[in-house]
Amino acid sequence: MTLERKATFAGGCFWCIEADFLKLPGVLSVTSGYAGGSAEEARYELVATGHTGHVEAVQLVYDPGQTSYDRLLDWFWRHIDPTDGEGQFVDRGPQYAPVIFHHDEEQRRQAEASLERLKEAGRFRVPIQVDIRPYTGFYPAEDGHQKYCRRSPAHYAHYRAGSGRDNFLKTVWGEETSLVTPAAEFETDAPSEEELRARLTPLQYHVTRKSGTEPPFANEHWNRKEPGIYVDVVSGEPLFASRDKYDSGTGWPSFSRSLEPDNIRTRRDGSLFPPRTEVLAKRSGNHLGHVFPDGPPPTGMRYCMNSAALRFVSAKNLEDEGYGAYCSLFEPD
Repeated sequence: MTLERKATFAGGCFWCIEADFLKLPGVLSVTSGYAGGSAEEARYELVATGHTGHVEAVQLVYDPGQTSYDRLLDWFWRHIDPTDGEGQFVDRGPQYAPVIFHHDEEQRRQAEASLERLKEAGRFRVPIQVDIRPYTGFYPAEDGHQKYCRRSPAHYAHYRAGSGRDNFLKTVWGEETSLVTPAAEFETDAPSEEELRARLTPLQYHVTRKSGTEPPFANEHWNRKEPGIYVDVVSGEPLFASRDKYDSGTGWPSFSRSLEPDNIRTRRDGSLFPPRTEVLAKRSGNHLGHVFPDGPPPTGMRYCMNSAALRFVSAKNLEDEGYGAYCSLFEPD
């Protein structure tokens, strides 16, 4: 039985801090909302006035067997400007102030110790201005704000690029921003090999764990045309969408782009000549297939995947299976 725990952080616009924590292995869910205020009601139009005492925040549910509260704190520091207590980046006002809300005395102790380590590191030349407060409640934000980075990816990317957040993080942390807690560190992030052998079919295990290849034109998804998304057969992480699927003539399911670039990683595969670029699911480490620069416009890429590494979720079942944020992809224009 998984022992799930909660953590609550405020780091400016909740669209961004939510998107950042969604990338962290061991975080089971992220909810955008409002915390810290004295008013009995919290809605966006009220909190936006800056008069309710609430801040835009995210509440995480995490598995302490996969990640720790200290890791969450470390990740938090690396995705905000801890020297700005008057807001965050382009967003100004008390509703955007950075805050750590501790749920118990242990979290308070860890948060204060983490803050001291950050100060002692001397990375910032001006004082840290992040409050550490007792958790007093959380109001989930309106549905339109949940998983906004997935619900409206183009608008989110435009907002984030213009906010100044990423430029600041790159200047302060460089590549450390994305390497604080690489997925490979979490040995419990995927089931054991024994569990996987019992759970997967022989073909699925051969493809995903032994970097195998299934037969072309004789696999489950190569000719599937139904609208929906394709997720990792082990972790369930969203990987590709039917809107980006095309007939490459190879006999394997092919996509012009990934649905969630942060859910995959690539590495050089020198097993054949010339070398290829292998594609893996970031969370589970599963081998998915390879990517080639001979795809259709506008990306010019061909993600040639193995059906055995993917599970298809029909558009009509997205809400029921917990992928409701992707329903808008399949709504009529």
